[in-house]
Amino acid sequence: MNETSSRRSFLKTTATGAALLGMGPLASAKEKPIAGFEDTDSTLQKNKVWQPVSDRKVRVGIVGYGVCKFGAAFGFQDHPNVEVVAVSDLFPDRCQGLADACRCDKKYPSLEELVKDDSIEAVFVATDAPSHPRHCMDVLRHGKHVACAVPAAWGSLEEAEALYDAVKASGLKYMMFETSTFHNDLYAIRQLYNAGKFGKMVYSEGEYFHYAVGQIPSYKGWRVGAPPQWYPTHSNAYYVAATGGSFTEVSCMGIPSIRPLLQPENNPYKNPFGTEIALLRTSEGGMARMGVSWDTPGLGGEKGRVRGQTGSMTGMKFDGIVDIGGLALEKPPLPPGVQPGGHGGSHGYLMNEFITAILEDRTPLVNIAWALNMTVAGVVSHQSALKDGELLKIPQYTMW
Repeated sequence: MNETSSRRSFLKTTATGAALLGMGPLASAKEKPIAGFEDTDSTLQKNKVWQPVSDRKVRVGIVGYGVCKFGAAFGFQDHPNVEVVAVSDLFPDRCQGLADACRCDKKYPSLEELVKDDSIEAVFVATDAPSHPRHCMDVLRHGKHVACAVPAAWGSLEEAEALYDAVKASGLKYMMFETSTFHNDLYAIRQLYNAGKFGKMVYSEGEYFHYAVGQIPSYKGWRVGAPPQWYPTHSNAYYVAATGGSFTEVSCMGIPSIRPLLQPENNPYKNPFGTEIALLRTSEGGMARMGVSWDTPGLGGEKGRVRGQTGSMTGMKFDGIVDIGGLALEKPPLPPGVQPGGHGGSHGYLMNEFITAILEDRTPLVNIAWALNMTVAGVVSHQSALKDGELLKIPQYTMW
């Protein structure tokens, strides 16, 4: 989502742009869900019942209902502690669709108008990736908590730094909805790591391999030819969201694509790579391999595995020299009516974490430090790939 004035020019060029975007193949198969959006089974702690932490409702505004329909995908409208006050999308038909999905009557033509509504205390930003930092900073400037789809920033270290400063100055909650964080396996890995069952993490790896026959439609074509490591959080979460740590330096290699849509002359980024694989040093002295690819047909998805000094884990199988005892590796129950949803059964858990953090006045799990440590490592990884794997330092972010 961008300014309303930009929308008019975009509408005029949609017909000619469709060929470049590769929308035809996807449009013909639009009945198939985009990879990752299928509802997924979620682990669940047996004999546990969700307990509310408050009886009040957080008044939420939701912005963005594009091809992924993310605005309604996380279930804000179904949470007993949420009132969806207003919704927005630049396109009137999408805005109405979002209002219908969220059972909300109040609509605004843009995020810039919605954030002026004093009845709203928190906003979920599900707009185009290049606009995420600007939109989140606008929400914060209007005194509202903000949650955002991934990534936190789009290829810019300067925007990442500005967002970090804005969150710090605001004193408000910021959370990035990184879906891998609540995958069954990564949730279990985090519990084991926090309980000391891995020791130091020696090696982590994560993969986000997302192949599409055509190009997934996107506002103003932002997806066309995007550097893979500018969308790194689904893979990088397999270290950052497992340990709370960060990546300190990286050497990354890229390989050109054979697909016409991913050639540098056909994309606004002049990006030459369809796949980028990063080797990173972690903040606890270990190593990680994190890969992102638009260009490899076959088994895809968001996945990873880890190896520590005293244990390792692939999927839900833990092999360790330390007894895990009665440690709960299954996710807790969600509020009545809230479903785990897609992307590994993560949607409902991310939304519930954000709302609960507001109600409890605490830092959300995927806070600004985690969000930028996942995102910025990818930005620097792409810089390294453009320099044929040169080892580069990565900026570090911590909570204050």
